[in-house]
Amino acid sequence: MAEIIGRKIIKFDGIDSTNNYATKIAGNSEVFEGTMVLANEQFSGRGQINNTWESEPGANVLASIIFYPEFLPVHYQFMLSKVVSLGVANCVSTYVEEVKVKWPNDIYVGNQKVAGILIENSIMGMNIGWSVAGIGLNVNQMMFQGNAPNPVSIAMLLGNKIPLTEVVSRLCRCIDKWYAKLKNNEVSTINQAYLEHLYRFGIESDYRDKEGVFRGKICAINKIGQLQIEKTNGVIGTYHFKEVIFL
Repeated sequence: MAEIIGRKIIKFDGIDSTNNYATKIAGNSEVFEGTMVLANEQFSGRGQINNTWESEPGANVLASIIFYPEFLPVHYQFMLSKVVSLGVANCVSTYVEEVKVKWPNDIYVGNQKVAGILIENSIMGMNIGWSVAGIGLNVNQMMFQGNAPNPVSIAMLLGNKIPLTEVVSRLCRCIDKWYAKLKNNEVSTINQAYLEHLYRFGIESDYRDKEGVFRGKICAINKIGQLQIEKTNGVIGTYHFKEVIFL
């Protein structure tokens, strides 16, 4: 199958947000699936739930990819999050080890965050009309000034900088591989790989939910993307995003 991710790249020196631009053009019939919006700098980069994304101009990959997963029922939309997360994780894994996906879709190296993903969907009936996956991947930034607790870049881990064009090309190939599996309905392969890459999966750790601090092990991700944690008392808690905090 021919690669579709990144077959067209729209580049900006500076823009408010690549996701903002991508969502504006995603409904245009002339916009190919796999189109990537790429920027050297974002003035209002967005993370999850109105968080901002810190990035030094020209140092990192700031990209948004347009998908048309019309084959994907709305209640399985988290599958797209899985394949994008796996693609980014695979890309980072070509440079460093110990790469994990922190639920739902942050990319970690050890206990430090190297990338974040923000997916926005347009729903048409029972299916997804279009999706935009915004990706912030820390590549060559050597210092972070913001209040994010644990950022890291590939260059900080390697001790040397790498060409952004190389990273973008590799990122497109890695995401394309996993998206092709989703189109081929290789759901079990994707689910297994996601759990294998899942940060803290099966490891007893501390968490906080609305009832307070507890210890437990991540045991599953359900079909709609909720995190399931088995507490030490045997009770399994099921959580939407932001309903549980990793301590």
